[in-house]
Amino acid sequence: MCTGVSYTTRDHYFGRNLDLNYSYAETVAVTPRSFPFEFRSAPTLTTHHALIGMATISDGYPLYYDATNEKGLSMAGLNFPGNADYKPHTDGLTNITPFEFIPWVLGQYETVAEVAEALATLNLVDVAFSDAFPLAPLHWIISDRTASLTVESVAEGLKVYDNPIGVLTNNPTFDMQLFRLNDYMHLSVDPPEQRFAPGVTFDVYTQGMGAIGLPGDLSSASRFVKAAFTKLNSVSGSSESESLSQFFHILGSVAHPRGSVRAGDTYEITVYSSCCNTDKGIYYYTTYENSQITGVDMRAEDLDGSRLVDYPLIKGQQIRMLN
Repeated sequence: MCTGVSYTTRDHYFGRNLDLNYSYAETVAVTPRSFPFEFRSAPTLTTHHALIGMATISDGYPLYYDATNEKGLSMAGLNFPGNADYKPHTDGLTNITPFEFIPWVLGQYETVAEVAEALATLNLVDVAFSDAFPLAPLHWIISDRTASLTVESVAEGLKVYDNPIGVLTNNPTFDMQLFRLNDYMHLSVDPPEQRFAPGVTFDVYTQGMGAIGLPGDLSSASRFVKAAFTKLNSVSGSSESESLSQFFHILGSVAHPRGSVRAGDTYEITVYSSCCNTDKGIYYYTTYENSQITGVDMRAEDLDGSRLVDYPLIKGQQIRMLN
């Protein structure tokens, strides 16, 4: 399972937790403007916006989990089992496979408004990358610094939702997740007021009682509520250090410690957490075993080139000893 977040201080930040019980050799990948994105049914993008994000690279092709382009548009795919429904090829529509969706969007568009217009003719088709990489059931969050969309291909067709919260988790469908926030409108960061009954005296015996009832379990519906509450009430300075620290704390509020979510014979963990400064094109991440923030600057690479650049994750804990 996963959690995606869009967050703005002075700059705009976008990232996610990847919560799984396995790994596909993820790497931070920079795709320059002249790397050819070949699509199964659509014309090849021989030139496009440069991208940076987390990907598995197979046969020289970056299978992006989440990415940001040089214009500041960002996108992440999150697990959507039981609901994702991809369609057959349909003439008259733009037929894109789910594994091509992120490069197709980020390669061409600069804003959420442009993407929303392009989605009117999109068909997400049921074509896998390979036998080794079958299609994952996904839905997506797409964000710029002013707006977010959620895109879901379900049995009824392609659904595109405005996402005013800037958060996405997994099931149920996004409209149901958003509606469920109504059940928590009473939560507050302030101490509670006595509304139980007239004449009854209560003791506010600890800080944080205004948010009693905020879900703390790791189900996707509960993580949506908790991440939304944490993000929307977040207070941060505008510096890069303060913004990054706050973003990773937001993701940390819904992270998976090993042992908390059983998945067969193993456990789901937060394999990595990412945070991209979309204005600067710097992609930061932590991993389960490495809580030190590591960064890769897109603009330090040759973005006019055609060679895919990747940086394997630093997974071992980095500890600074003081004596």
